[in-house]
Amino acid sequence: MLARSEALITTWDSPEFDRGLTQLAPKLRMVAHCGGEVKRRFASPLFTRLTITNAPKPMAQATAELGAAFLTYCARDVDRYREALRKPSSKIYSEAHTLGTDESLYGREVGMIGFGRVGRALVDLMRGFELSWVVYDPYAPRELSRDYPVVFTKLEPLLRRSHLLVLTAALTDRTRGLLDQKALARLPDGAVVINIARGGLVDLPALTKEVRRRRLRCALDVTDPAEPLPIRHPLRKLPGAILTPHVAGGGRHVRGEIASTVIEDLERFFRGQAVKNRVTAAMLKRMT
Repeated sequence: MLARSEALITTWDSPEFDRGLTQLAPKLRMVAHCGGEVKRRFASPLFTRLTITNAPKPMAQATAELGAAFLTYCARDVDRYREALRKPSSKIYSEAHTLGTDESLYGREVGMIGFGRVGRALVDLMRGFELSWVVYDPYAPRELSRDYPVVFTKLEPLLRRSHLLVLTAALTDRTRGLLDQKALARLPDGAVVINIARGGLVDLPALTKEVRRRRLRCALDVTDPAEPLPIRHPLRKLPGAILTPHVAGGGRHVRGEIASTVIEDLERFFRGQAVKNRVTAAMLKRMT
């Protein structure tokens, strides 16, 4: 079948293809991938020889939605209240009502690492909370600060001021392990690390140590190097750790939107029109 195919649709479960793909499929002109990640799935020469498209927008919106949920949940410290109310005591009621609470997301400052499609979608989604965003992304155009309530800064000062830190960056050779032990140590006591991007951005053993000490909290949709996270991994049960099983962009409605995006680009390509979601070789350095 490949020998006769002019187009190929791939998914999360498709194999990775080396440059020999064009020999297996000599008539192949286009590959349409159902998802965002294409860098490790296709050998780099294929991006020059073929038109390769992806479908990142539907996943970006859904991933931003989970980021918004994590931000709100963590800012209001809901997990601490859940833990307190599981105990055979009502002490938390008197503490909360006598002393009052400081938890709120409105008007807060949020740190963000990465300001690509997901980061921008998250900022748009949270506009009603009147947040101030401090962003580290050496590649994002600085003119974006005209349309988004963001201030760009360097990594170290960002970490020192981020009580709420959201990771939306791509995983590249430069960003792998970006939040290592030293970087995590720069975060303020009580800070929350929210990762809706790639697990490899974070040194997981170092983060686990900080959460175990109750100095930091975390909300993770992704983990690295192990995913699924091992059954006996401490973060599955530690107070201050919230985990979801890599579900940010995997909803059924998202998959339907991905299919529509892929089909539209296939139709445009075979009508001789420019596709909307082509990934070029020049784009690969900044992609996961």
